[in-house]
Amino acid sequence: MGIIKKQGIQNTIVTYFGIILGFANLLVFQPLFLTTEEIGLTRVLFSFSSLIAVFLPLGIGNITVKYFPKFRNAEKKHHGYFGFMLLFPVAGFLIITAALYLSRDFFIGQYIDQSALFVEFFDYIFPLSLFLGLINVLNIYAFSLFRTTFPSVLNDVVSRIFTILVIAAYFIKLLNLEQFVFCFVFVYGLQLILLLIYIFIIDKPGFKVDFKMVKSQNLNEILQYGFLLSFASIASLGLKYLDSIMIARFLPLTAVGIYTIAAFIPTVIEAPLFALDKIAGTKISQALSVNNRIEIQEIYYKSSRYMLLAGGLLFIGININISSLLSLLPADFAQGGMVVLIISIGTFFTMAGGSNTAIIFNSDKYKFGAFLLILLVVIAFVSNVVLIPILGIEGAALATAISSFIYNLLKYLFIWKQFKMQPFDFSSLKVLSIIFLVFFIGYFLPFYSNAVLTIIYKSILVTLIYVLLAFFWKVDKELNDTVKSFFR
Repeated sequence: MGIIKKQGIQNTIVTYFGIILGFANLLVFQPLFLTTEEIGLTRVLFSFSSLIAVFLPLGIGNITVKYFPKFRNAEKKHHGYFGFMLLFPVAGFLIITAALYLSRDFFIGQYIDQSALFVEFFDYIFPLSLFLGLINVLNIYAFSLFRTTFPSVLNDVVSRIFTILVIAAYFIKLLNLEQFVFCFVFVYGLQLILLLIYIFIIDKPGFKVDFKMVKSQNLNEILQYGFLLSFASIASLGLKYLDSIMIARFLPLTAVGIYTIAAFIPTVIEAPLFALDKIAGTKISQALSVNNRIEIQEIYYKSSRYMLLAGGLLFIGININISSLLSLLPADFAQGGMVVLIISIGTFFTMAGGSNTAIIFNSDKYKFGAFLLILLVVIAFVSNVVLIPILGIEGAALATAISSFIYNLLKYLFIWKQFKMQPFDFSSLKVLSIIFLVFFIGYFLPFYSNAVLTIIYKSILVTLIYVLLAFFWKVDKELNDTVKSFFR
C-alpha cells in the first residue's frame, strides 16, 4: 500500500486543487460570464465527444492496464508497446469518424428543435473526441509506469486554468462565439501535446512493435478483451454523460446549463476515489497476476473504509450547505438543489464500493463486468427517457442515482460470490451511523443572513463533530493514530 498511499495523497491534493478550479469555473466564471444556453452548449459538446472518445481507443486502455506489466522492460523500450498502443486509437478514429459523418443528419434531426446551437457547432465533436480519446490512452500509459501525478495536474489543473482563461476572453469580447468554441476545444489539444512531451521525457518509448512478443501473449485473447471492454467503457462513461445528452434531447440547452452546474457539485464526493483508482487499479492488476488475494482483500477493504469516511463527510458538507451555495449564483440555478442531493446519494453508493471496479475488470471475470456495464447503460437510458419528460432535470438526476445503486449492488454481490471478499464489517455500520447523525445535526443548524459565513461555520462545526465521533467510536485504527499524532 506504500506506493498507493504516497501517490494517492499526491493525486488527492491535485484533484482537490482541480476541484477548486472546477468550482471557480463552473460556479463562478460560467454562471456569471456565460448564459445558461452557452453553458449547456459546452456541456453537450463535451459529453457527446467524451462518449465517442471512449470508443475511439478500441479498448487499448483496458488492455494496457491488464497486459502492460507483461511487456514492461525499460531496456527494450517495453517491446515497442507504445507504438502498438497507438495503432488502436488511429484505427478507432478512422472508424468512428466515418460512422459519425454518415449518421450526422440523424443526430442533427434529434437536436434541431430543442438545441439548435449545439447543431450549429456539431462538427467540433470530431477534433474534440480525438483529443479526449488520445489523452485517455496516454494517461493510462503514464499510470502504468506509476507516474500519475503530472497527468493529473494536466487534467485537473492546467486544462481548467486554460478553460477559465478562454471563458474570460469571451466575456470581455476578445473572442466571438465561434472563436470561443474553437479555443474551448483546443484546450484539450494543448493538454494532449503536453502529455506527449512528458511521456517522452520520463520513458522515451519505442514505436517499433515487437510482434513476436505480442503474439506470445495470445493476441486473440488481448484483442477480445480490449474489444469487449471498449463497449463496457462506453457503458461506464455513458452513465456520466448520458444525462446531459438526454436532457438536450427533451429540454432546452438552458436546462442542460442548470443541470451541469448542479451535477458538478457532487463530484467533490468522488474525488478521493478518482485519486485512489489511478494507482490502485495497477496494483490490483499486478496482485491478480500472481494470485495475491491477501493484497487484493486489503486494498478492497481499506479503499471501501476510507472512501466511506471521506465520502460521508463530503456528502454532509455539500448537502447541508447547498441552499446557501446556490444562493450565491444567479437565481436560475436555485432549482438545482434537489439535483445535487439525488446525485450525491448515487455518488455515495459508488464511494462505498471502494476499488470494486478494478477488481472485476482486471480479473478473468471481466466479461461479467462488461455485461454489468451494458446493463447499466440500458437502465440509465430507459430511466432517463421515462423520467426526464415527467420530472425534468430532477428526473435525470434520479435516473443516474438509480443506475448507480443497481450497478454497485451487483458488483458487491458478484465479488462476494466469486472472490469470497466483501469490504464491510461492524465498523462500516458505525461510519453510516455517524453520517446519519451528523447530517441530521448539520441540517438543523441555523442560517446566517450571510451565505458565505453560514457555509464556513456549518462546515467547520460538522467536520469537528464528524472527526470526533469517528475517533471516539474507533471506526479506523489508522485514523485514530493520525489524530493522536496530530496532537502530540
